[in-house]
Amino acid sequence: MIERKRCPVFVIGCPRSGTNLLYDTLLSSGGFAIYRGRVPVYQVLIPRFGRLDRLENRKKIMAIWLRSEGFRRSGLDGVELTANVVENCRSGGDFLRIIMGEIARKQQVNRWAFYSPDTVVRVATAKKEIPEALFVHIIRDGRDIALSLRKLGDFNPFPWSRRSRSMEETALYWEWMVQKGRRHGRKIPNDYIEIRYEDLVEDLRRTLKGLSEFLDHDLDYDRIQTAALGTISKPNSSFPEEAADAGFNAVQRWKQRLSQDQVASLEWQVGKTLEALGYARTASVHGWKPTVRDKWLRAFYPLFLESKIWVKMNTPLGRFSSLAKLELTAGELPQSDSSPTGS
Repeated sequence: MIERKRCPVFVIGCPRSGTNLLYDTLLSSGGFAIYRGRVPVYQVLIPRFGRLDRLENRKKIMAIWLRSEGFRRSGLDGVELTANVVENCRSGGDFLRIIMGEIARKQQVNRWAFYSPDTVVRVATAKKEIPEALFVHIIRDGRDIALSLRKLGDFNPFPWSRRSRSMEETALYWEWMVQKGRRHGRKIPNDYIEIRYEDLVEDLRRTLKGLSEFLDHDLDYDRIQTAALGTISKPNSSFPEEAADAGFNAVQRWKQRLSQDQVASLEWQVGKTLEALGYARTASVHGWKPTVRDKWLRAFYPLFLESKIWVKMNTPLGRFSSLAKLELTAGELPQSDSSPTGS
């Protein structure tokens, strides 16, 4: 049995929840392997090329992975890594354990943390394949999430839509991700913890104390501030004009930037979840009523998100998963199987 102080850590959460900040906080504490790349094995590689319990799929995945930005940032030897994966890998969890374990070994540290926000909807799979894994789920006010994602403007809408996704859609996406993470987390209470973004930025010392006890890892405040890796020294804000101000605060930005009608619409969609998480709803706006579209989104959108992830992982459509996240160098793509599951 692996000692808790050596267990791998997954940093998970909805995009724009502070996952980068939390990950950089862990890395700045020392004792974790420093890695700033992506390994989207569940999100891209398995859907595109098939399960890793098939030798041919492992070879195809490694052919792609060796051309990725994630591999280039790992500093690993491609020949040795390929041999290890081909011989010992049988699942997405094995793939992560091999890559991150080798990075940790090369850096002579006993532990690794993995930045993988999307794993919030795949906690059950990751835990099954890496039983010793610990999960830190960072949660932020859904109204700030909706505002931030809408500001970025690159959050994909419905497949058939040409417009950018509305704030109501982003809020429902936030709710879906948070609820899935919490639902799976309740099944592994000793290995799952929730951190509020607002606590991380407003009461860091107390937050670090609780997280340090959960991880069995020394998260020294002064050492973290001195190392100040990544977003600790350079905020990754959707509002760069604010980030340039040394005194800017991203907490409850929605109160200044959203109209009363916008707030009413968001709170009608996800208000119950906000309250369950301890975020107070504002007073209802007099005269505001949900439209037919509001009601349709509330009823349909969570089902759409659930269906989308199932189709990606369980049907041949998964082979069309975009490789953009891998940031590949030029080269011919390996031929994928007709079934992404390899069946």
